[in-house]
Amino acid sequence: MENRNPWRFGPTRGELWFWLWASLGGLALMVVALVVRGIPEGPAIAEVVGLAVAVFGYLGGRSVKRLIRREHP
Repeated sequence: MENRNPWRFGPTRGELWFWLWASLGGLALMVVALVVRGIPEGPAIAEVVGLAVAVFGYLGGRSVKRLIRREHP
């Protein structure tokens, strides 16, 4: 039982690379939207910038961490 990979049910290396590139693409699209439309004022900044950075930042950070630590099957 000790020889089993604890990450055997986790995302594969290819999936982690996909999520890393998807998160970088999402952040790039957010930057493009901010350049084209301008920086929103008021509570809209939390929705546009805050949620996008939270979601895409988490996905990218998790992917980088797991790729560096080799936490994938």
